[in-house]
Amino acid sequence: MNTLQQSFRGSALALAGLSLSACLTLGSNYSRPEMKLPGKYDGTTTGTPAPISDTWWKAFGDPALDRLMDEAVAANQDLAAAAARVEESRALYGETQAERYPEVYLGFSGTRSKLSQQTSQLPPTADLTTTRVRATANLAYEFDFWGRYANASKAARAELVASEAGRRSVLVALQSDVVDAYIDLLAFDHQLAVTRRTSDSRVDSVKLQQVRYDAGSISELDLAQAQAELATTEAAAPALQILIRQTEDRLAVLLGRIGGEIARAPETQLTLPEVPAGLPSDLLTRRADVAAAEQHLVAQHALIAVARAGYFPSISLTAFGGSESKDLAGLFSTPTNIWQAAASLLQPIFQAGKVTRQVEAARAREKQALAGYAKTVQTAFAEVEDSLAARALGTVRREALARQVEALDRARRLASLRYEAGDSSYLEVLDAERSLFQAELQLSGARRDELQAAVTLFKSLGGGWPASAATAPAPQQ
Repeated sequence: MNTLQQSFRGSALALAGLSLSACLTLGSNYSRPEMKLPGKYDGTTTGTPAPISDTWWKAFGDPALDRLMDEAVAANQDLAAAAARVEESRALYGETQAERYPEVYLGFSGTRSKLSQQTSQLPPTADLTTTRVRATANLAYEFDFWGRYANASKAARAELVASEAGRRSVLVALQSDVVDAYIDLLAFDHQLAVTRRTSDSRVDSVKLQQVRYDAGSISELDLAQAQAELATTEAAAPALQILIRQTEDRLAVLLGRIGGEIARAPETQLTLPEVPAGLPSDLLTRRADVAAAEQHLVAQHALIAVARAGYFPSISLTAFGGSESKDLAGLFSTPTNIWQAAASLLQPIFQAGKVTRQVEAARAREKQALAGYAKTVQTAFAEVEDSLAARALGTVRREALARQVEALDRARRLASLRYEAGDSSYLEVLDAERSLFQAELQLSGARRDELQAAVTLFKSLGGGWPASAATAPAPQQ
């Protein structure tokens, strides 16, 4: 076996010398594409961003929401699938790493055969039965002079990082969807409460109008109008109940449940989080989808070098050593030792442009990845600006609607006083009540939109970030 080791050593040294004299750099180092972004978002200030916890939804101040979030993170199926994709990418990365190392196999074989006495032309006394037993250790190794396997491993690692960023993106989307659905549920609860309160008031009004009609104080028209307004309000309640049921089911899916009611406190008032201070535009490079898009670009960049390696020779070493004997008992005795070592070089000469086309295809895929990265950054910037505008203008709209509700409530009381005094018709009262009811529903919807704009802002910024997030992280290569 010493001869075998010397042969291995000699072959390795010879090929190592060849690699030092012929090694080429087939791929350039990746550098992040320059994206011309404004220094800040419209209407914000620059500066070091204030840290935001990964549990940003707790700023809404609802323990019931916190419990729902814990349940969703533990049981959501989309998140479980994203975690499985990370496991798959990690396994594929390990596979490409393994290809950079020698492959060693153990082999054992045994044969027993008998020749024909008639055709073998051996003496009649010769033993026509032969036995051969072989045990070997086999080695195969392709030297990675041109970086084929190193760059394939680099691409697989980038895809692994991209899958981890993808899982983060699914997590942030899940958190945002849970909060959005919960806000919807509370808004529908509030609108149903307003509807029922208005309906109760109109029941009393119809009863009063019926008494007055029976006494001859009002016309049948006034009674019919009161009854119509009551029916309108009563018809609104079932529609809201359907929305509540649908929203509960939507939340159940996010929580990984099959049906079931969603626990929440009645008439819950969520706290509106403040807009984060200091929002430099390069923060969006921390978004999971942006990070994933860049890692896809890193992978495609590395795969160009993998394709270019096809122009150059494949240099490999194969060897085996072991023992071969006529019987199993003598298999490991000294005279039965066998070994073989071989080095090979395979240089492509004519492939009808196959490698060139593979390189062109790899470069085209890199261009696609670059375009995808650029669009992801552009979309991310637009989403942040849109959510900032929706957050700011949503507050303006909600405050205006609150003033409208206050004014309409005052108008309703005045219309009732005028009607009681005989200075106006009952139609004026109905108009005031109808306007107030619609305005209260609009105000409830505006509160919902304002809260959900804050959710969208957190989502568009990629969730939480630490205090040290003043600069974007370097891409994984």
